[in-house]
Amino acid sequence: MPKLKFKRVLLKLTGESVSGEGGFGIDQKIVRDIALEIKEIQEMGIETAVVIGGGNIFRGSIAANDGMDRVTADYMGMLATVINGLALQNALEREGVHTRMLTSIDMRQVAEPYVRRRAIRHMEKGRVVIFAGGTGSPYFTTDTTASLRAIEINANVILKATKVDGVYSSDPKKDKNAVKFTDLTYMEVLQKDLKVMDTTAITLSMDNKIPIIVFSMKEKGNIKRVLSGEKIGTIVKGNK
Repeated sequence: MPKLKFKRVLLKLTGESVSGEGGFGIDQKIVRDIALEIKEIQEMGIETAVVIGGGNIFRGSIAANDGMDRVTADYMGMLATVINGLALQNALEREGVHTRMLTSIDMRQVAEPYVRRRAIRHMEKGRVVIFAGGTGSPYFTTDTTASLRAIEINANVILKATKVDGVYSSDPKKDKNAVKFTDLTYMEVLQKDLKVMDTTAITLSMDNKIPIIVFSMKEKGNIKRVLSGEKIGTIVKGNK
């Protein structure tokens, strides 16, 4: 077994990562594939937490732009993350992975309320912890949730899983001259306005010195490769 680079990680999944074509709904096969990848790193002895978005079901910022009350729209988006969290929890447990979902909005019939010490204890016992419901407050994204929870649970790294293989100077699907970065500092991300995570998430990670690795989930086994130290995707940290 390769030497592990990290002991405790937080995996950030977008809502679109569990959807099929078109970016909407939940594709059970894709969710199962993600569950198998998480199971693989869990079996390596890595303590794993997951923050999942809800954009495949409802995106609050878009609804707000269309005239919906922003606070109402954001709460709807938080509830969408719970739906995705339940789908991932179900897929993990079908693969024999012990899982707990903790929500920032109290819904005890569905999941445990988020308590920092409880989350850490679950991971110490070998359970995958899913954080759903965002921060529990409007105006904050699930990227910010990922940085906040990573800090609270003392994670070694944030793994930002995307549909592209790293961070580019511009959208590689629209710009054939887009340049891929292998290493970035937090300040470079902020100054260049690179769409890694939102500004609050980057600032939180910078202040608490938590590296962020952005990589593609399209290729199976990438999470394991990243955690084994392979140079995959883009790493964002304090200095190069």
